[in-house]
Amino acid sequence: MRIAHIAPLYESVPPKLYGGTERIIHYLVDELVGMGHDVTLFSSADADTKARLVSVRDQPLRLDPDPLKSDIAAQFSMLDEVRRHAGEFDIMHFHLSHFMHFPFFEHMPERTVTTPHGRLDYRDLAGAYRRWPTFPMISISHNQRRQLQEANWVGTVHHGMPPNLYRPPASFAPNAGYLAFLGRLSRDKRPDRAIEIAIKSGMKLKIAAKVGRDDREYFAEIVKPLIDGTQVEYVGEIGEDAKEAFLGNAAALLFPIDWPEPFGLVVIEAMACGTPVIVWNAGAMSEIVDDGTTGFIVDSVDAAVSAVARLDGLDRHAIRATFERRFSASRMARDYADIYARLAGGKPAAPVNAVHG
Repeated sequence: MRIAHIAPLYESVPPKLYGGTERIIHYLVDELVGMGHDVTLFSSADADTKARLVSVRDQPLRLDPDPLKSDIAAQFSMLDEVRRHAGEFDIMHFHLSHFMHFPFFEHMPERTVTTPHGRLDYRDLAGAYRRWPTFPMISISHNQRRQLQEANWVGTVHHGMPPNLYRPPASFAPNAGYLAFLGRLSRDKRPDRAIEIAIKSGMKLKIAAKVGRDDREYFAEIVKPLIDGTQVEYVGEIGEDAKEAFLGNAAALLFPIDWPEPFGLVVIEAMACGTPVIVWNAGAMSEIVDDGTTGFIVDSVDAAVSAVARLDGLDRHAIRATFERRFSASRMARDYADIYARLAGGKPAAPVNAVHG
C-alpha cells in the first residue's frame, strides 16, 4: 500500500528531546516500511526515517531560533506540497493539530485519515468538525473520543513502541529507588502534585522535564520554589538515550495529571522498563494502566502515597510482559494498516475496535 504520513513541523521525527507525537510517527512509519508498505514522510529535513522523506522545512519550528518564523505559513506550505503529491498515495495519514488540513483535502476526504494526538475539548472544535463531517478519524484512546463524539471515528489504536528501545535493568534495589516525573512541567501535568506525593511518602523525586514557553511562569512561581536539590531534584530535559536508566532505576513513575490526557506515552515508556506507574484517574489512564498489575490508579494525594507504600507488591517482570503484549510498535502498525486497507478498499473502517488488550 502507498501511504503518506504528514507530521507536525514543531519537532523533529523523532524528536531530539520532548515530543510524543513525533516519536510515535517515527515508530509507526518505520514499522510500516518493515511490513513492506511504500511509505512517504512529510516532515522537516532532519527526520531520521526508513521512509521516503519529503522535507518541507530545513529544521523543526521549535529548534529554529529565528524570531520571525511563521508556524502557520510553514504548515500551509507543507499541506500544499502534500496536495501536489496526493495522486501518488492510496491513503494519507495526517497527524496535525486538529482540522488544519481539511479545507485542502475536502474534495478527497476518503483518501485521508486523521489521528488527533491532543485534547479535543477546546470550545470551537466541535463546530469546526461539523463543517467537515466526512473525514475519517482514528482516536488514540476510547476516552479521547468522549470530547468529540460526533466526529467520524473509524477506529481506536493505542500507541506502541519498539520492544528493544528500553529494557528493564538487570537488577533493581527497591530501597535505593526514587520516584520519577518525566515529560512537561505544565499545570496539566501537575508536577507540584508529584512533589507533594514524594514529600508525604518520604521518597526522593527526580524530575526530568521540559519547561515550554507557555509553562515558564507556572514553573517559576509554583514548581521551582519546591525544588530543594535534595529530596526534590530537577535534572532538566532528557533525551531518548537517558530514559532507560532514568525510568528503569525508579521505584515508580508519577503521572498525577489534571487534564483529559488522551494517552500518555511516558506511561508505557515506564512499563517498557518494568517500572510501575502511579497515575491519576483522568483521561485514558484506566485504558492504559492495569490497576494492581502495572501500577495504581488513584484520585487523591493520600491514595497516591498509599500506592507508593504498596509498590513492592508489584512484579516488574509482569509489567514488562504486559507492555510487550499490549504496547508494541508492531501491534500498533498492524492495527493502523488494517484500517488503511478498509478505507482504501472503499469499505467503512468503523465501528471496529482496533485496540488489543
